[in-house]
Amino acid sequence: MEGAMADTMFNPGEALADALHAPGPAPDMADQMALYGWLVGRWEMDAVLHRDDGSTHLGRGTIAFGWVLGGRAVQDVWVLPGVFHGTTLRIYDPGLDAWHILWNDPVRQVYVRQLGRARGKDIVQEDGGTTRWTFTDIEPDRFTWRGERSPDGGAAWQLLAEFRARRIVD
Repeated sequence: MEGAMADTMFNPGEALADALHAPGPAPDMADQMALYGWLVGRWEMDAVLHRDDGSTHLGRGTIAFGWVLGGRAVQDVWVLPGVFHGTTLRIYDPGLDAWHILWNDPVRQVYVRQLGRARGKDIVQEDGGTTRWTFTDIEPDRFTWRGERSPDGGAAWQLLAEFRARRIVD
């Protein structure tokens, strides 16, 4: 096969991980992929989860980010033992100049769809008014990720969770 179709073919005996993972961003989209590409690697995180009853849960977990789908997406796995074990697929959409964010947590049966965009120095992921997740304090070796909920459609925001991550492997 020639052209783009040949790029999508893989050996039927190839493991799923080999077919899924990519060595880096797709060359024709490298600039756009940079918004989330800096996350690729392994991270440790300290988590503070804010419950509806006002109590908090403290925990420590791990995150792994990698290039997938021919370098046209970034996927991660977040593990906070006893709380969640899920994955996010982040896919850039040139028509929207935004990222489709698809979070899946089979432990809690939580499935979320958002759009992600740069906002100043931060990256903000929103679902249209009720939740937003923000990457902030971004440095090559650390970031803070805050989750918030708005019961009134965006007039006021309540902190749900805060994760402080440190890079452990590039």
